[in-house]
Amino acid sequence: MATLARAVATLRIIGDSLVPDDVTRALGTSPSASQLKGQELRGKDGRVRTAKFGAWRLHASETSPADLDAQVAEILAKLSSDLRIWSELSAKFDVDLFCGWFMEKENEGLGVSPQTLRSLGERGIELSLDIYSGDDEAVQQSSDGAV
Repeated sequence: MATLARAVATLRIIGDSLVPDDVTRALGTSPSASQLKGQELRGKDGRVRTAKFGAWRLHASETSPADLDAQVAEILAKLSSDLRIWSELSAKFDVDLFCGWFMEKENEGLGVSPQTLRSLGERGIELSLDIYSGDDEAVQQSSDGAV
């Protein structure tokens, strides 16, 4: 299988009643980004919008070539391994690992180990994938704001 050119990954926990400080206490690390529902947020373009939901996000390092196993290991190493906490979070909120996978050619691929899949599944973390073609313009646009 051809190797996938690069990947970005973010653990996202989202919900109307989510309070980022509560998630931080439960998981034992600070997020890369967070918001409360109703909070005013300023975009890169300077526009202000109101958050429609609460969110807690933790980014992994970008990998090139793509290595989802390493990204999941990096994120989970920073967080509580207590599956009871994860069960409570996934029962109350939407929890996923958002991945942006970027191709340079038309036929690239990526394997994910059974250990990584088990670690995500045990914690109730859905795997969400956005896969981008080798079109330079589309890749640049999505890389700037996809995650």
